[in-house]
Amino acid sequence: MPHTRSAKKRLRQNATHQGRNKAVKTHLKTRVKKFDAAIAAGDVDEAKKQALLLQKSFDRAVTHGIIHKNRARRKNSITVSNLAALLKAKAAS
Repeated sequence: MPHTRSAKKRLRQNATHQGRNKAVKTHLKTRVKKFDAAIAAGDVDEAKKQALLLQKSFDRAVTHGIIHKNRARRKNSITVSNLAALLKAKAAS
């Protein structure tokens, strides 16, 4: 257990930040699942909507320092490529 006032405060802050970070990461995973479900269903409009929301969520997480910017870019590029593949498949059929 911490002994100094500053160490006790840091312990409280860490618990608060940990809870916030976990909530945001869970939210990101949910957004990814919704996007993947739209892709699997072949729903172009829903996939576009979910892609925009996913990108916004990743950018916000980067801004708040919850995830690294390179991870967000990597995930967004997967999103864009999946969406492009879906659009190409819909255009072909």
